Amino acid sequence: MLTQFIDARLTGNFFEYNNGRVEVDGFNVYAGLHLASAVASADVYPFNAPIRFSAGLMFYNVNHASGTIRIAPGSSFTLNGTTFWAGNSPPLTGSAALGFHSIRPAPTLTFGFGKFIPRSSRHWSFPSEFGVAFTGAPSINVALSGTACTDSKMTMCANVADKSNPIGAEFNSDLQAKLANWRHSLGKVQIFPILSGGVSFSFNTPW
Repeated sequence: MLTQFIDARLTGNFFEYNNGRVEVDGFNVYAGLHLASAVASADVYPFNAPIRFSAGLMFYNVNHASGTIRIAPGSSFTLNGTTFWAGNSPPLTGSAALGFHSIRPAPTLTFGFGKFIPRSSRHWSFPSEFGVAFTGAPSINVALSGTACTDSKMTMCANVADKSNPIGAEFNSDLQAKLANWRHSLGKVQIFPILSGGVSFSFNTPW
């Protein structure tokens, strides 16, 4: 607490969730969401009302989603309009990462209700907060390894790491084109939502 109308605070957040299989453009992805951040904020309470406007800086941000890609041998999928089939030896696997921290540190703007330190005879407070962090466009990266084929009988196959092979070269070209398309779409999203609620108790004497 700085004055009757202004507070300064540090907040930290952590959340982790691992999901089952999801399908993205024919890829079987086993995904997880990993959120961890810390924000320094200044809170303003106009007219000493329990309504809060805050500006801050998300100085620590490793918010991201990650996934393991597994494609069953013989399964078909499409990259940039080209159909491929996953080969047998070695099988087609990979990893994917979606980051929400292109801008670090990231400015934040929020508003909320309730005071973190009550300024009345009440000691309990139930603050909530809504707003955004200006984290920039999400980043996306995909790395694949294994065998891909261009026919359903899997007679025309190559290791995708071998870019000197026409099949490997075509696979990588289509993958990069698809990534460029995803990055273009993600580029429209420049903010990360902030939503929080809590309970606080103050031992301070009333103002």
